[in-house]
Amino acid sequence: MNSDMWIRALKAARAGAGVSQEALAELVRWSPSTIAAIETGRRRPTVQFAEAADAALETGGLLVELLAVAARQESPAWFAPWRSIEAEALSLRTSQPSLVPGLLQTEAYAHAVLRAQGTHTPEQVEQLVAGRMARQELLTGPVPKQFTAVIDETALRRVVGDRDVQRAQWERLVELAALPHIRLYVVPDGVGAHPGLTGGFVLAMLPDGDEVAYVDGVFGHVVDRPDAVATMRMMWDTLLSEALPAGVSVELIGKLVSEL
Repeated sequence: MNSDMWIRALKAARAGAGVSQEALAELVRWSPSTIAAIETGRRRPTVQFAEAADAALETGGLLVELLAVAARQESPAWFAPWRSIEAEALSLRTSQPSLVPGLLQTEAYAHAVLRAQGTHTPEQVEQLVAGRMARQELLTGPVPKQFTAVIDETALRRVVGDRDVQRAQWERLVELAALPHIRLYVVPDGVGAHPGLTGGFVLAMLPDGDEVAYVDGVFGHVVDRPDAVATMRMMWDTLLSEALPAGVSVELIGKLVSEL
């Protein structure tokens, strides 16, 4: 499955429904030029567009599902091992000192982060963003993972993209924190140095009770040595003890929204 096949699926669904590009544009409230750009491969379809097209063409979620498959196959090869682990995991716990965790990012925030790396073409950025958005089904899909994040206050206050992007990202965090399976904690600036400053990581609890870690970096890597995972678990416990309570953390994020 790749992007070309997804485009073919969209065209087939549109033809089967007897809907022109212009009519589809009106139904999904995207511009005709955007529809044309997507169908010619000049613009990457987003999850939001796939959802709207599924609804308009009555395809039962097929386009969203196919887009997720394409995004998984287009992920960087070095990330593939972790994708299978996080898909299997019962719960995920992540610490991020510099950015909002990827599974919580808005599309605009993810775009700004990936563009800023300076190592990707515009087409690659679109592919990576689509993959990141598809992965968020781990939290918003029919069987969501238990997810806990510890975020440094400095990461929250760093303006990524522009003020509108930043505000939307904070609002998204507040929205997600209201879900029963998601817990957000903020380590306040006043804490000073803490274990999370060494870099971001994720701990995944698997169905058999084993725990596996993912360590962020230019090329992230999976860690499954018991001693290394135990060390990261200790770091996690220390971070959680330094963080504000969940309710207070969400209040802080809401305050940032009102102040911007």
